[in-house]
Amino acid sequence: MQEPLLGSEGLDYDTFPEAPASPRERTRAGVLQNRRVFLATFAAVLGNFSFGYALVYTSPVIPALKLSSDPELHLDKKQASWFGSVFTLGAAAGGLSAMVLNDLLGRKLSIMFSAVPSVIGYALMAGARGLWMLLLGRTLTGFAGGLTAACIPVYVSEIAPPGVRGALGATPQLMSVFGSLSLYALGLLLPWRWLAVAGEGPVLVMILLLSFMPNSPRFLLSKGRDEEALQALTWLRADSEVHWEFEQIQDNVRRQSSRVSWSEARDPRVYRPILIAVLMRFLQQLTGITPILVYLQTIFDSTSVVLPSQQDAAIVGAVRLVSVLIAAVTMDLAGRKVLLYVSASVMFVANLTLGLYIQFGPRTLTPNSTLGLEIMTLEGTEQPPAMSFNYLTLIPLLATMLFIMGYAMGWGPITWLLMSEVLPLRARGVASGLCVLVSWLTAFVLTNYFLLAVNAFGLQVPFFFFSAICALSLLFTGCCVPETRGRSLEQIEAFFQTRRMSFRP
Repeated sequence: MQEPLLGSEGLDYDTFPEAPASPRERTRAGVLQNRRVFLATFAAVLGNFSFGYALVYTSPVIPALKLSSDPELHLDKKQASWFGSVFTLGAAAGGLSAMVLNDLLGRKLSIMFSAVPSVIGYALMAGARGLWMLLLGRTLTGFAGGLTAACIPVYVSEIAPPGVRGALGATPQLMSVFGSLSLYALGLLLPWRWLAVAGEGPVLVMILLLSFMPNSPRFLLSKGRDEEALQALTWLRADSEVHWEFEQIQDNVRRQSSRVSWSEARDPRVYRPILIAVLMRFLQQLTGITPILVYLQTIFDSTSVVLPSQQDAAIVGAVRLVSVLIAAVTMDLAGRKVLLYVSASVMFVANLTLGLYIQFGPRTLTPNSTLGLEIMTLEGTEQPPAMSFNYLTLIPLLATMLFIMGYAMGWGPITWLLMSEVLPLRARGVASGLCVLVSWLTAFVLTNYFLLAVNAFGLQVPFFFFSAICALSLLFTGCCVPETRGRSLEQIEAFFQTRRMSFRP
């Protein structure tokens, strides 16, 4: 008896052909397939949330301590300056430690280890009885932030499939912005000691969640733990059919079973990706992001724009948040280099506009005066007398918003993502720590010498310098940065082995 056509499995006959999946269905399938990767990423980037929270902790705290009646806690301008800037020194030390811990403990355990100095630091600040406890607590939270800044991007890039690595690569920056916004919001409600107590909450949640997450399969393979690596990859992909991807990763790891020696470090195939990552972190800071954020209210005060500090924080935070969300959505669509071009161009225009406005616009300070540029961001400012409104005074606010938008949609998140993508596996732990060390040492120097430069040359000169760096960043992107969208980490590493300048044949 002949089989019915409905049961036919022939290649030339399809009784009920399946319609192609809609974009919505493909998106839903991708979300379900990668849901465990999303969960592991969320657990890790809680460390970035804590970093963003700790970074701006001084914003509401220093004004309160300047008014403190306790002589052991009362801060003068110099002490307040150190309380604000010592965080960057701690972060540099954290990046230095990541050069060892990233490969010694692994990415996940290094992130979890960062909770120890973070919790101790917040406890010291919450129970501070003197300046030394404040400075030590601030340094320890900075150390934790520097350690997570080096480890989290590497962990996320190594567990994420190529199709969503760009979007997930923006989540560290996104969570850092959320952390800062949370601090600003809680600062309106809680005393400064309770702000430190609240900062321990995300750290404890991070420890709890990460204890259930797998380590990076690439790290496990590099330590010879093949079976554990296969289990980790299978769990992350929510699929038993991962053998092809596993064999590809395994082959790449076996070819790089030893750590990079000093003689090998002179090989262009090794030092070229490391140099690209380090220079991107260096140029990122030289665009002016740290001093602009630190002295934002002071810059506004010195350019006729007078707004309450709470409004400044809300505006900057909202713009940063929206811009990072744009970057997360478009990074795997438009590509990394396109966003880097747009970002550097926007920052160039913004910095140049600020410099020209300060040079030729309305003046509220005598030339080279730093009356408004002393550490007034760290204390309350009084409103100036009422005067006729000049629409030109909106220029500094709009230019600053434009700068923050440009930074947050490109050179902010993408430098962290590319760092974790282009670094060779054998040097990834050490080199990522080096990137963080260079970044935060540069931030410390810029933050501390910004006021000296303003006093010597005027406020416009730093902005002209920042705009020149943004123009240089455009050239650097075009000449040195490869497009990594849609490429696996193994493909990216093979690209540098060929010494080509582009993925195109």
